[in-house]
Amino acid sequence: MKSRLFVSFGLLILLAPGLGLAQTTGDAKAGKAKYDALCVGCHGATGKGDGAAAAALTPKPGDFTNCKEMAKLSDDFLYKIVKDGGQGVKKSPMMPPWGASLNEQGLHNMVAYVKSFCKRGR
Repeated sequence: MKSRLFVSFGLLILLAPGLGLAQTTGDAKAGKAKYDALCVGCHGATGKGDGAAAAALTPKPGDFTNCKEMAKLSDDFLYKIVKDGGQGVKKSPMMPPWGASLNEQGLHNMVAYVKSFCKRGR
């Protein structure tokens, strides 16, 4: 009985990090619709940071097609900046928070779409 308890406890410890903590995967196609509605004005339709409002912004919006720079940004960072805005990650306060406009899945979808700019053409 004792050995079963230890084995069960050991399995629980090994599996515990994955229980209930699985990261939600975003759907880039679903993220595109929200990106087009919320982000195109600054980041542009092609993600280069060249939207209609970009000319008036300092600093300029991020270029999602700069894959070298995008590779430095974790999913968690992208999630947080979309949710909490630039101020939430000590970046430009010009980047608005979208956490009130997007639910949990919507935030993950947006991250997936933003990341997709660097997956195209590869």
